[in-house]
Amino acid sequence: MKPKITPTNVEVHFSPDEIIVSKTDLKGRITYANRVFMRVADYAEDDLLGVQHNIVRHPDMPRGAFRHLWDTIQRGEEWFGFVKNMTAKGHYYWVFANVTPDLYQGEPLGYFSVRRQAPHSAIEAIVPIYAEMLRIEREAGPAKACEASLAWLSRTLDELGTTYENFVLDLFFGRRTGKGTRS
Repeated sequence: MKPKITPTNVEVHFSPDEIIVSKTDLKGRITYANRVFMRVADYAEDDLLGVQHNIVRHPDMPRGAFRHLWDTIQRGEEWFGFVKNMTAKGHYYWVFANVTPDLYQGEPLGYFSVRRQAPHSAIEAIVPIYAEMLRIEREAGPAKACEASLAWLSRTLDELGTTYENFVLDLFFGRRTGKGTRS
């Protein structure tokens, strides 16, 4: 069960050369967490293993973002995106995540995630998008929240002439995003 933690306004940073790594089973339960993950999230290994990865989910994250992640990785594709996580003390940290299926003989065993510190410029660009997704989710209600926010995100990206993957990769690498940035 996810602990009840009150979010704070304290941001936690980690070094640009550090990588947060975790593995989960097919249901999203953590089967491996590296020391950087444990240190940044402020959890001991025993507090993480066997627990749903959403133990670090920050309430500022729209449900639609995670639906997009799960839809992508369950199709066997890798997912890239920005995630605001929450530590055991309620502090927050931003990551640029890459989540991939962990395959054995072509069959998924779980998922493998590698996360880096998100660039400040990318965070500035993604915060208003997530805020709008959250607003749409509250308006739509729990049953339709994910679909409503994902539909808005899809329309917005179409207007920018890009895909979700290209959009977040452009933000991470500091490339100009918007019309004409299809790669």
